[in-house]
Amino acid sequence: MQFQQLAYFVAVAETRHFTRAAERVHVSQPSLSQQIRALETELGTELFSRARGNIALTEAGEALLPLAQRILADADTARLEVQELAQLRRGRVRLGATPSLCTGLLPDILRTFHDMHPGIRLLIEESGSHGLVRELARGALDLALVVLPLPRPSPVLTTVELLREDLVVVSSAAGPAPGDGRTVAVADLRDEPLVMFRHGYDLRELTVAACRADGFEPSFAVEGGEMDAVLGFVRAGLGVAVVPSMVASRARDLRVTPFAPQSRMQRTIALAHRADVAPSRAAREFQKVLLASHQRGLAAAGTEGTAG
Repeated sequence: MQFQQLAYFVAVAETRHFTRAAERVHVSQPSLSQQIRALETELGTELFSRARGNIALTEAGEALLPLAQRILADADTARLEVQELAQLRRGRVRLGATPSLCTGLLPDILRTFHDMHPGIRLLIEESGSHGLVRELARGALDLALVVLPLPRPSPVLTTVELLREDLVVVSSAAGPAPGDGRTVAVADLRDEPLVMFRHGYDLRELTVAACRADGFEPSFAVEGGEMDAVLGFVRAGLGVAVVPSMVASRARDLRVTPFAPQSRMQRTIALAHRADVAPSRAAREFQKVLLASHQRGLAAAGTEGTAG
């Protein structure tokens, strides 16, 4: 039994006329009649009574008609849904990102993508690079924004470097400025109580590693928070925090102090996806929007970075 045969059968059943049915489905009347006979042979029974030139459904034809109509309707629905997906009217993008990137980089890009493709669902997972790499490798994410170098390099992942972002120190506007007031050195953090992120944050590892490289263990005033909590604790005067410049630019009620050139701290942001699985069209389109947005940012601000 073929879809084409069912379509011919439904056309005859609804018009009760072989010639008009052939015109409806755009085939010759002999071809349509041949396919109807082939369908009847396969089913082992006649579907139409052709007495005296009148076309009527047999009992078997009456039983088949609603089933055939539903099968054809389901096939048409499937075709439309696949076309909508291919044309980016539907679908999903499962995107992972570190919490600081969800706060700093993603909001404007997500808005741009949503405006362009409102039918695409955006599923966002926040985690550190360790967790994101794990989720990518097992196929739970389509794309992820991660910090390089990856904690555990994986041969199944491909990364595209997006930008190198400066880290800065944020402090309460009501308290004294860290460092000399204009810039801060890593050594200045020795005497500053730090508001520190929870384990799993790439920023925690970067900050602790920089302090240890300068010969001291950092002192934590509060630790274990997420990005919003860390900024809130700094705002309350509990200590200072090292955060990405993109995040600091949105925290307008905090003092932002850059690192001195000799103590410059940066992180490298990359877009990662499985190397052995082609991303969906929706995921590829999001990647295009992300890269285009980054290129516009480079052109407007002259920020150091690369994109592939």
